[in-house]
Amino acid sequence: MTTQDFIVQLFCRIDDVLADVPKHPRASLHPSGIVTLAVLFALKGKGGRAFYRWIKRDFLDLFPYLPERTRLLRLFAAHQDWAERFLAEPTLLGICDSFGIELIHHGHLRWPQTRREGRSEAQIGRKGKSNGRWIVGVKWCPLINSRGQIVDWDADSANVHDTTFHRMLKDYEDKSGVYVDGGFHKSHKRGGDPLNLKVCKRGENNLRMLVETLFSQMTGTFC
Repeated sequence: MTTQDFIVQLFCRIDDVLADVPKHPRASLHPSGIVTLAVLFALKGKGGRAFYRWIKRDFLDLFPYLPERTRLLRLFAAHQDWAERFLAEPTLLGICDSFGIELIHHGHLRWPQTRREGRSEAQIGRKGKSNGRWIVGVKWCPLINSRGQIVDWDADSANVHDTTFHRMLKDYEDKSGVYVDGGFHKSHKRGGDPLNLKVCKRGENNLRMLVETLFSQMTGTFC
């Protein structure tokens, strides 16, 4: 499959979901076009300038009314709520785990000190442990159903405990039982776990491997 064929198929799938979203009379792009470009931007994994040069150079025939670069990036931010439409429905059993995303790379594996850490007041990444190693970044925590589809997600800085994501799991107490690892367990002295949590020991319940498959795909695509 060529890149152009992939973009066309991606657009068709997105357009099916956003069929009821009207186009603004003064907009140059339809909602499905904006979301298609936003997904390509995420998959490409480059900065805004590099992504815009790539689209304008190679695929302007697919997006003939491509707006100016900064306006396009503002459209991504303004309409990010449309992404909620692509989340899956929960099933009787679900799986949840956290995934560390390193935002500031470092050279030493044990003590991730870097001159760039803390340089900006707007920095969202923090130093914490994820997957047995230190990172400076964030934790992304997806809730997936038994088919491996993302139902909901939450994120926070890398220095938070996995029990922080109980705030998301409590919304599904009457919808789905959720398999988690020991990092999500909270003692009764600290308030206890949500009623729908099933804490699994290492090697217990092979269904949890679905989330590891998702993380593997995320690593190959975005990292």
